[in-house]
Amino acid sequence: MKGKPLVLGAVPFSDGVNFAVFSRNAERVVLDLFDSAEDVAPVQSIEFDPEINRTGDVWHVFVKGLSAGALYLYRVDGPYVPPQGHRFNFNKYLLDPYAKALTNGSVFRSYNKQRQMGLAGLENGKLSDLSDFPKCVVVDDNAFDWEDDAPLNIPLYKSVIYETHLKGYTASETSGVEHPGTYRGLMEKIPYLKELGINSIELLPVFEFDENENNNINPKTGETLKNFWGYSTVAFFVPKTSYSSDKTPGGSVTEFKELVKALHKAGIEIILDVVFNHTAEGNEHGYTFSFRGFENSIYYNLPAGQKQYYHNFSGCGNSMNCGHPVVNRFILDCLRYWVTEMHVDGFRFDLAATLCRDQDGIVQYTSQLPNAISEDPILSRTKIIAEPWDCGSGGYLVGGFPGGRWSEWNDHYRNDIRRFIRGDDGVVTSAATRIAGSSDLYNHSGRLTTASINFVSCHDGFTMNDLVCYNSKHNDENGEQNRDGTDDNNCYNHGFEGVTVNPKIEALRLRKIKNFMLCLMVSQGVPMFAAGDEFRRTQFGNNNAYCQDNEISWVNWLLRQKNQELVTFTRRMIDLRLNHPVFTRETFFSTTTPEIEWYDASCKSPAWQDMGRFIAFRLDGKKCRHPDDSFDNDFYIAGNTDIYDVTITLPSPPRGQKWYCVADTSVYGENTALEQGKEELLHEQKRYILPAGSFVILIAK
Repeated sequence: MKGKPLVLGAVPFSDGVNFAVFSRNAERVVLDLFDSAEDVAPVQSIEFDPEINRTGDVWHVFVKGLSAGALYLYRVDGPYVPPQGHRFNFNKYLLDPYAKALTNGSVFRSYNKQRQMGLAGLENGKLSDLSDFPKCVVVDDNAFDWEDDAPLNIPLYKSVIYETHLKGYTASETSGVEHPGTYRGLMEKIPYLKELGINSIELLPVFEFDENENNNINPKTGETLKNFWGYSTVAFFVPKTSYSSDKTPGGSVTEFKELVKALHKAGIEIILDVVFNHTAEGNEHGYTFSFRGFENSIYYNLPAGQKQYYHNFSGCGNSMNCGHPVVNRFILDCLRYWVTEMHVDGFRFDLAATLCRDQDGIVQYTSQLPNAISEDPILSRTKIIAEPWDCGSGGYLVGGFPGGRWSEWNDHYRNDIRRFIRGDDGVVTSAATRIAGSSDLYNHSGRLTTASINFVSCHDGFTMNDLVCYNSKHNDENGEQNRDGTDDNNCYNHGFEGVTVNPKIEALRLRKIKNFMLCLMVSQGVPMFAAGDEFRRTQFGNNNAYCQDNEISWVNWLLRQKNQELVTFTRRMIDLRLNHPVFTRETFFSTTTPEIEWYDASCKSPAWQDMGRFIAFRLDGKKCRHPDDSFDNDFYIAGNTDIYDVTITLPSPPRGQKWYCVADTSVYGENTALEQGKEELLHEQKRYILPAGSFVILIAK
């Protein structure tokens, strides 16, 4: 039957399935149907009649008798003229760009097998091998019972983001879960997440990718490494199949929805790290399994006059043509799908500056796509977070990412706070600016403090533990002779490289990690930290563990018991932040009223050039109100990152109140931070001795 051009993808109805796919320059489109995931040849092939089954650039057909669970692929013929941007190849089976599920399989294992058999090119006239190639699965999104679930829409200023890898969080046998490394395994850890107090979990890519893309060898073990992180998308609407404990076709969709539903019941949002800057098809020497086979000249950003090549703003071989309306629509359709049908709460956009590039690869500050995402009515309450740079010229947009609603990963915060806590000279002013919300970057064009996503650590780089245990990266096992990963880490090993049993060094390292956590939770903006930082997860000095699907990257849950003191400290710092609105302002501090006052150690207005390694400030609780309309408390916070203790002169608390200690990172044991309502009254109200390398929080009440 003719079918309909809307909606793209495979949509099941009561009497069949409608298939629709975009291709402007195709001359022939064939839909191949399969009975099972193991089929090496289609059981039925349906060729589209361009007079009947084409509307504009959309090819469509309705197949009666099919239902959810049906398996399919495409083949598309057309010109193969790379200098004009065309790379059609009728010998290649293609994944539907709008497919919602895939069967188990590997694009790259399949292609490597084809190359070994001499079947990789155009000239042989033979079809691709399907013995290991995944197949698209027709999905009925209406079959899942969401009950009353919906995205939580927690205000961004109230968010505490916890970044983790879906598989790596529970893959280790130390996790103790029944379904390690899966969506269900993460569900088993929800009680811990709730106890910790985080309310937003940010997952590294879960859109379908192929871990077999990496061919590097671990020189230590001789094993082939993996694409563990997943920043190389194969199918954008598909939750990764291998992350599901349910291996039936389409099972990953149901299990992902169950995860979202369970997180929401626990009051935890889910944010997805999404990679729209490039695909896994690579450069001109790469693979054809989806976009390239449907319309290479439109989906990819190709240099004018040299369209056989690819712009590579991602550093991964190609760049999506985000300045083209068709690609705009594809990305918006994808985001809307994950919000409306999968109920996710937000997105973090990898190398998001690529979204701002036009069809010539030039960054446009009035770019259509970021503004379209920001203004889209379906996405209007969805969190949108940019990694505001890419690998191309002009692609560093921190503080200036276009589109009024965007938040940004703030690498200035990361660098300045690392340097200050390390004890560097001359960075106290920068640290103060970061703690106060980075007004130098974001206090313009009506932006709020929540434009800044504050982080000290993330998946990319050292863990918090490794920041204080290593002076340099140790990436030898990545198979790139330790050339990969940044050398600019602002780290310090405190006298010994790596693991040590020296109690003095260990005590100092723990104190520094507490300082990181404390700064994150008292800074204006949105705090984010990487999973396991709260119990000193280590990657053994590897600051680019993208390829390590093993104990280097997996969370070791034995560290939770070993470092329970730090877990407790982190939980209490999160609790402090979420219960006091002075730490979660949306507006920047006013220059005309004393909402924040800065001090030197003598309680005088600071001469910033003479502050050395000391910082102190007071937050006025009367400028912020609790939900019941009562005023918040005043807070005094000081940090001493010098090697010498300092005696502080304290400001006077409000009349009728006294200073109580909330946290002192020089104190060891679970009393480093005290529970709300159990703060310790200071016997000396005028002075406080702050030991070297430590922070203190005082509350007035």
